[in-house]
Amino acid sequence: MAHPRVLALDFVGTLAGHGPAPGGLLVADVLRGLPGTVIPEEFAARFDTVTQQVRRYDRGVRSTFATRLRRAARDCGALVPSLRLATEAVFTALPDARVDPAAAEALRQLHARGLVCVLAANTDRPEAVRLRTLRDAGIGDCFDAVVLSSTLGFRKPDPRFYVAVTRAADCRPEEVLFVGDNVETDALAPHLCAMSAVLVTSGPRPALLPPGIATVPHLSRLASHLNSLACAAG
Repeated sequence: MAHPRVLALDFVGTLAGHGPAPGGLLVADVLRGLPGTVIPEEFAARFDTVTQQVRRYDRGVRSTFATRLRRAARDCGALVPSLRLATEAVFTALPDARVDPAAAEALRQLHARGLVCVLAANTDRPEAVRLRTLRDAGIGDCFDAVVLSSTLGFRKPDPRFYVAVTRAADCRPEEVLFVGDNVETDALAPHLCAMSAVLVTSGPRPALLPPGIATVPHLSRLASHLNSLACAAG
């Protein structure tokens, strides 16, 4: 694609590093401070067990934090009146991932080219928490839309996620360039959904990538890649 109209951008591993994940002890401590909650001593261990089970059996498409919280609460008799408030409280107490300054500058330049930019990420964090992270990094105004698995209730590579991206950007799949660091969720799955894709990887090109999917070592190299495509198109 020489002239994409929409840039769908992953977050962790592409625009930012990895943030801490909530462990059972932290979740239990936060929930005990919420009105109406009843959190037994065994909750922390049960939450960690549920998280491990999900990672083992969900075939790479992890359940949402609220789903894991509900399952752990059910298993040990905890009372959590509002999963939404509980989720917001946990991720307000837990730091988010740190945005890479070089990636942030690259995003500003890409947005200045006139691209419609959509944050398209799997995350446990509520939208309000992630939006605050973007604002704190000085790139909140670079995104025209935000599509998060925590809001949708399903995650990449579910095909519905990529439909949600096109709806948020009011575009056709063919107008989207999807950029991220995960081979399956940010390259192969968008490609199957008729989107173009660029994989961010500092290593060798994965053998299973179709020829039409390019790679760049860092988001800061994406603009030069797009320029090359434009020149090749004449």
